[in-house]
Amino acid sequence: MENLVSASISVNIKKKVFKDTNKKIPDHVAIENLFLKIPKAEFCTLIGPSGCGKTTLLNLISGIDKSLEGTIDFEGKKNINAIKLAYMFQSPRLLPWLNVLENVEIILDKEQKKNNRAKDILQIMGLEKFLFYYPQKLSGGMQRRVALARSFASKPELFILDEPFVSLDEPAANSLREMLLNLWTKEPTTIIFITHDLKEAIYLSDRIIFLSKPPAKVLKEKRILLKRPRDFYSPEIENIKIDILSKNKLILKGMI
Repeated sequence: MENLVSASISVNIKKKVFKDTNKKIPDHVAIENLFLKIPKAEFCTLIGPSGCGKTTLLNLISGIDKSLEGTIDFEGKKNINAIKLAYMFQSPRLLPWLNVLENVEIILDKEQKKNNRAKDILQIMGLEKFLFYYPQKLSGGMQRRVALARSFASKPELFILDEPFVSLDEPAANSLREMLLNLWTKEPTTIIFITHDLKEAIYLSDRIIFLSKPPAKVLKEKRILLKRPRDFYSPEIENIKIDILSKNKLILKGMI
């Protein structure tokens, strides 16, 4: 596989406000004074209390929501269209009338299709025997494999994942974590990942960013210096988790 081109991201959000057009409820300040820089090919994970604005932040970075006070730069440019973006949601969002191969190929260009990019990625994901299956015939874990393959097949410069493995059982979730890291190791791209699972964040990340309760801002960051490949069940990961919990109880409870 060819190496991916990755992108650096610079986030400078002075304020993100949700306004009630009917003026029946007060304005909600979701994010305020949030500053963040993510270098090329970094695996960066965001953790924060429920409702703190993590998904709002991803929507702003991805351009789904463009209403903010501040700037978000991609390789020095202020338009998300300057880079190739992939976004994996909590639900697979596969098209039910397309089979597995077609669900991946639909986002590829002619050259990628000609070079069998979809089949190559699906083989890495262990899905080569399921190319012509339709989504409704697959388990939830298998559907998310397809969604992960589709996102990575497009060769994104920025890959955003919003709790992609939530609600899966532990074996299925861990299998997908390993597949994600396998793809990222082969083709390093910039990743922004959201999770509530601290152990998952430690296992996957180069750096963890802790966000405050609303209005969201960056409270703390933790670099994970463990060598790769890592073992999800290793004492080293558990020890880092214990250390973070013991030193940052208020942050992790969303009390600050």
